[in-house]
Amino acid sequence: MEDDDVILPCSLGTNQNIEKELFVWKKEGTVPLKVVFMFDDGTYSRGQDEEFKGRVSHFPEQLKHGNASIRMNKTTLEDNGNYTCSFPEMKPTKIFRIELVVEGRLKVRNLSGAAPKPSVTNLYQTNDWALLQCDVEGASPKPTVEWWDSTNKTLTSDEPQVTPKGDRFYITVKTTVKKTGFYRCVATQKEIWHQIHKEIYAHFGDRSGTGMMRATIVSVIFGIIGIVVV
Repeated sequence: MEDDDVILPCSLGTNQNIEKELFVWKKEGTVPLKVVFMFDDGTYSRGQDEEFKGRVSHFPEQLKHGNASIRMNKTTLEDNGNYTCSFPEMKPTKIFRIELVVEGRLKVRNLSGAAPKPSVTNLYQTNDWALLQCDVEGASPKPTVEWWDSTNKTLTSDEPQVTPKGDRFYITVKTTVKKTGFYRCVATQKEIWHQIHKEIYAHFGDRSGTGMMRATIVSVIFGIIGIVVV
């Protein structure tokens, strides 16, 4: 998964000591190939591509057993691809290949077309229910827009109102809720691994004014009692 660490395995399988050997990890698909990691005669060598600097390391204690595996930290979607681990100075040259597949995580991304934070509104409320509205403006590709409760359960909503403008989509979704709590409007664009949300709080209680009237009466009574006592 994106942002996870991963080990790319490479081993001679003969327990041959490679502490003084040259081995090179490269990523295929570019010209020239990107250098991911290079180890030469006991030292970590030059030539590493910028996108791998500070993210790739090897296992020094395993070199004496022929293990040239590397660890890549904080994988990105751009790390997807085929990699080679080679021993160019051995006779014959040994080359191992491995494919790395990185799956994206849904998260907020700074991408053109990514859905902005939704706008949420309590359109109308009674003592028993509230009508909530969510608006997502100018998103591309078209997002899925849903209402969730505080347990991340998807709520039943009205049919989304979708208005395309060019390659952007403007979407409105309404739902009716009947319990006090936080509700979340979530916009998801799986194609670009983007998800964003906005919360709103709905409270249901005594809105008739009866409770306030009772409190006033009690205050008056105690006020009268206080006067009598004095």
